Amino acid sequence: MDKKFAIIGDIHANLDALNAVVDDARANGVTDFVCVGDVVGYNACPAECIKIVRDELHAPVVCGNHDHYVSTDSPLSDFTELAAEVVKWTRRQLSPADIAWLRDLPYSKLHMGFTIVHSTLDMPEHWGYIFDNLTAEASFAYQKTGICFYGHSHVPMVHRKSQVGIVRLEPQEIPVPIGSRFLINVGSVGQPRDGDPRASYVVYDAKAHVVKFRRLEYDVEAAMGRVRAAGLPERLAQRLAVGR
Repeated sequence: MDKKFAIIGDIHANLDALNAVVDDARANGVTDFVCVGDVVGYNACPAECIKIVRDELHAPVVCGNHDHYVSTDSPLSDFTELAAEVVKWTRRQLSPADIAWLRDLPYSKLHMGFTIVHSTLDMPEHWGYIFDNLTAEASFAYQKTGICFYGHSHVPMVHRKSQVGIVRLEPQEIPVPIGSRFLINVGSVGQPRDGDPRASYVVYDAKAHVVKFRRLEYDVEAAMGRVRAAGLPERLAQRLAVGR
């Protein structure tokens, strides 16, 4: 398949980071965009980011936990006070059409030979995290394709399953040959949490069978300024500068 995919996720309404990623992906010959969820939440431009992902990139998208809670009346008891405050703020920024689009997103999706999900494949609607081999194994048990891309933790990560067990690999350029099985966290476009404030996404070259992680500088100060201008908590601006 002569396709090159940009797999993006955890955009979290960060317009400046999203624009940088889209420009970089196009400069690197990407033909298709795919999103593993959480288009909204935490940052100041939810409607603008929805418009880009839905109307300009025409990306297949799965539902993230922020997408779900923004678009439904589900109790926010699982959220921190900070995150719950932004969910309520985000609801007020979106049109009924935006809300409906978020509400209708599937929890997981097969797309051109690979799988996308926001959290875990075993219980995607429960928003669990994958941090180690044990939690990776639970998702591998439900994985029907060679590669599954996901997000949620905002930390780039790769697990490979073979006959001898599960191995964690460094998130860099990795071959993904046919017949192998990989679970790949693409990191976060809009709010990285691995101590590196640069936007994160991956390019999957389906013809060459290679996945390459990309980290990009973007205008963090502009993104912080948008958060402050929107009246959102200062903590949300500050964490963009440190990647935590």
